[in-house]
Formats: sequence, structure tokens, C-alpha cells
Amino acid sequence: MNSVGWVERSETHHAGLERRGDGFRSRSTRSAILALALALLPLTVAAQDYPARPIRIIVPNPPGGAGDISARLIGPKLSERLHQPVVVENQPGASGAIGMNMLKRAAPDGGTIGIVISLAQSIDRIQNKTASFDLANDFTPITAIANNPAGLVVHSRAAATSLASFIALVRSRPGEISYGAAGIGTAHHLYGQVLNRSAGIEMTYVPYKGVAPALNDLLGGHIPAAIVSLAAALPHIESGQLRLLTVFDSKRYSKLPQVPAIVEELPNFVPGRAWIGFVGPPQLPEAITARLHDAAARIINSPDVQHVLAENGLESIANSPAEFAAMIKQDTRIWDAAAASAGLIAQ
Repeated sequence: MNSVGWVERSETHHAGLERRGDGFRSRSTRSAILALALALLPLTVAAQDYPARPIRIIVPNPPGGAGDISARLIGPKLSERLHQPVVVENQPGASGAIGMNMLKRAAPDGGTIGIVISLAQSIDRIQNKTASFDLANDFTPITAIANNPAGLVVHSRAAATSLASFIALVRSRPGEISYGAAGIGTAHHLYGQVLNRSAGIEMTYVPYKGVAPALNDLLGGHIPAAIVSLAAALPHIESGQLRLLTVFDSKRYSKLPQVPAIVEELPNFVPGRAWIGFVGPPQLPEAITARLHDAAARIINSPDVQHVLAENGLESIANSPAEFAAMIKQDTRIWDAAAASAGLIAQ
């Protein structure tokens, strides 16, 4: 062994370097790369073999809502496509925060996914005073399932036959005209508050425990107007008992295309969408996300699921994870602003 070789090895050993071709690489750098590769290996293998065990869908709300209906409609078909049992698990409580935080803490292996609604973060802030999760950053978007549009309805005997005439009526009697809607902080409540601000009117909000009680009081003549899901109101509109004045969306409702969307009559009204979607825990591997998205999108776009969604008043979406991520960010900002304008959360 010559002295030059000995010095080279001594110096590189002392400096923690090894010769590689024309340069040197830190042993610590090589160790870090190796450690990262080993850490990612299980996720890569898991993604290739996914799913290897049953899948749980967390619904952070009680049974019977649009999210629960969607999960139970899609779950069995997801099981058929992925060849594993799919279990729908309702985890209500704290206005959805319990279920959302369970999903947030779940392992990012595709064994647990969840249903999310567009107002999840805003409702958490309203009901629990502070947000316990960040909808845009604490979850992995998979796909939006459907939009659940709402509208402003009045009794068919009401004098108002259009949104413009309704606004004129409310403006002439500030604070006297009320609207019924499901609980504080829901999309239906906030649509009315944004309408007050956008149209410069003063409707009085009457809270209800659900859509059905609000509709019953409207049909019975106990309240002059209500903001409800079009799915629930549609039979009464088609029977001629109720009149739809506007749709809280950027486009018209496919089942009642003759009724203008709110943005056609009030261009300054920015309607948040009341969508339902699938998300996973944070850091869900791209390969697993892609597998789940492909399966869910094919199911959502299938004729039988399209039919059931439409029968429930839902308009299917089935967008990409990137498109859903953008939708989450946009609508969370809109709903937070609506809640702030209603004085429900800090600006």
C-alpha cells in the first residue's frame, strides 16, 4: 500500500467522505438516502398490493343524510371493484369533528377513507369555536361525488313569483319576512345570510332541526319562505304546492331548468357549493389515491348510480384529485367568508 493511497483513505475517513468517480459523497447523505428508500419501500409495496384488507368509510354524520346515502350507495360497488369488504361507519358528534379527526389520524395506507362535505371546516369553526382540522391540508382529496343544490322556495299562493319580486317584498318590510332553514351554520342558513348582504335586504332566520320540519311549516303557511335542498323540495314543487324562486348555484338545476341560478340575478352573489366527496388521511400515497379515484369515479359515472343520485336530487361530479383539491380550497374560503359575514366566526 503506497502512502498516497493511505493518505487518501485516511482523509476521506476523517472527513466522513468516500470517493465516487470524480467527486465525494457524504456518508451521512448516503445513509439518509438509504433510510428514505427503506421508509418508502413499504408504501410502494402496499400501493402495488392495495387493497390487501377491508376498507372502512367514515361518515362523520348520523345515518340518513346525503353523505351517508352516498357512502352506502358506492360502498358495495367499491367492494366489488377492489375485491375487499367495504364497511360504512357513522361517527357523528361535535358537528362532524369527531369523524373528521378520526380520519385525520388514520394510517395513510388506504384502509380508511371518509366522506366529507364542503362546509365541514366552517361548521367546525362555528360549533366548536376553533377549527380542529384544516380541510385543505389535513386530508388527501380523492374525488368529489356529487353536488347537493339548494333553493329559495315559497308557497304557491305567495305574492312573490320571482326572486326580484321577493327581494322587493322583503325590502319593503325589513325584518318582517322570515325564512326557515336547517340548523345554524348549515349551507341553507348561510345562503340566506349571503342573500341578505348581496341584495341589501333583511330576512329573519328561523332555525329548524332539519329540512323536513322547515318544509312542513312552509306548506302549512307558518313561514313565508324556506331555503332547502332541492331534492327534498322537488316533489312539492312539481305538485304545484311550492314555487322555486332561485337556485343557489352558478348554474341552473337540471330538473328545473326554467328557474334562474342566483348568479344570473345577483352577479355579486358568490355561492358556495354544497358538495359531498371522498378524502383519505394525509400523505396517502399517490398510487393508492389513484386506485381509489379510478374505482370511485367509474362507479359514480355508472348509469345505475347516476340514476340513484339524480332520484335523490344530487348532481354527480366525479372529478380528479387535483380538481377536487382546488374545489376544497375555493369553497372553504367561500363558506368561511359567509360564516364570518353572518357573525358566526371571526373574520
